[in-house]
Amino acid sequence: MTTAFYHDERCMWHSGGERVLYLPVQPWLQPLAAGGYAESPETKRRLRNLVEISGLWEQLSHPKPRPATRAQMERIHPPAYLDRFQRLSDAGGGDLGEDAVFSQGGYEIAALSAGLAVAALDDVWQRRVENGYALCRPPGHHCLPNFGMGFCLLANIPIALETLRAEHGPLRAAVVDWDVHHGNGTEAIYYDRADTLTISLHQERCYPVNTGAAADRGRGAGLGCNLNIPLLPGGGDRAYLDAFELLVLPALQEFRPEIIVIACGLDANAFDPLARMQAHAGTYRAMTRLLKQAAEDLCGGRLLAVHEGGYSEVQVPFCGLAVIEALCGQTSAVVDPFQATIEANQPAQDFADFQRARLAAQARTHFSAQPG
Repeated sequence: MTTAFYHDERCMWHSGGERVLYLPVQPWLQPLAAGGYAESPETKRRLRNLVEISGLWEQLSHPKPRPATRAQMERIHPPAYLDRFQRLSDAGGGDLGEDAVFSQGGYEIAALSAGLAVAALDDVWQRRVENGYALCRPPGHHCLPNFGMGFCLLANIPIALETLRAEHGPLRAAVVDWDVHHGNGTEAIYYDRADTLTISLHQERCYPVNTGAAADRGRGAGLGCNLNIPLLPGGGDRAYLDAFELLVLPALQEFRPEIIVIACGLDANAFDPLARMQAHAGTYRAMTRLLKQAAEDLCGGRLLAVHEGGYSEVQVPFCGLAVIEALCGQTSAVVDPFQATIEANQPAQDFADFQRARLAAQARTHFSAQPG
């Protein structure tokens, strides 16, 4: 079996209009070149292009999925939300909530993005492919059932998970979200449920500023099935690997999922304009390898990465390539020319030790408080 790469050029045609990072053009904000929207197609196109010229392209399979259906989307989103989305899309575009803007045709493109995740998850579950990477755009992990947020218009991963469950029966799934921003949408959807472990590693109080606390562990049947890991700004490579050692991998081992989905934001990189975490391509390679091994140990290797954020055109391609190389177990000839610079700017030892101590304290609290 091969690693599959799911993409569609039409997803690159999604537009948030002329913005300055995430704000509309206004007095004192001069428009930027090429529209200036942080969630631009270029980071994803450059990732896809780097995969192609790296020589890995021929080693991957390239399925051509269909858009998510209305019935599939309604497993997460109420009809009124979808009706409004389609109406605004047909009329030229609009905003579905908070920083969730789109232009004409946005509804159809978002359905296609969700469809990539739906098809990829089904292929991984049914072992048509060994694992996969879905280059979804627009992203999905901030989207609430009835409210778009943070560039996210549909909840791609939950739509895919609930479609899988509808077609194949109950299953235990884990979502590991390493996007630098808290995966508040995925958390909210599964907060009361025991069948889905949601793990979010994110820069503390970055976005949304009032979600993502370590104390938020789920509710009712879902108590203990939500794990937030807020990281201090600037934590870098070691913060992520310490978090995996102390929290992520033990939580997966305890939960024992039947499939693992990565909410694969690439915005913890050192050059990202919307965060300050100092990670590098090697960080993503290491995390992917750890999750690939966990999937092999726990769920027969069933592992899928679904693209979320990432806003540095120069660094996202190298980080994404590292993930895909780790998924398929190959190394290309590509050398990241920024790696040495980022490694030289990692945090001092005392800062890294302080962050590790925080993570160790959270691990003691989390696992001692687990139900049963």
